[in-house]
Amino acid sequence: MEQRSLIERLARHLATPDPDRWQDHVEDAASLLALLKSPDDAMSKAGDGRIWEAMIDAALRERWTLAPASQANEPLAGTDEEGEIALPPGHVGGNHADWVHLHDPEEKSK
Repeated sequence: MEQRSLIERLARHLATPDPDRWQDHVEDAASLLALLKSPDDAMSKAGDGRIWEAMIDAALRERWTLAPASQANEPLAGTDEEGEIALPPGHVGGNHADWVHLHDPEEKSK
């Protein structure tokens, strides 16, 4: 069985009423993941928050592989990490790491 990425699983769950349109929900799934990036107090007590943030960053990067085919040649819009500020297509650069606000300079070059 094929293992789907977390962001695809979330998008498919959000598309439950119309499962064939799951790719239309990738942005919503990315926004939800971005909201989860910063661990709360209980999560921080349970483990290393840096590992959690790195895992969420990895899941968010998968968003770029799931762009609907109709948008493949267009710049993609999104929101900031908290899902609060809309980013128009002109503000999303070619570096996919910019969207997830990675702090490790080496990570941005991958």
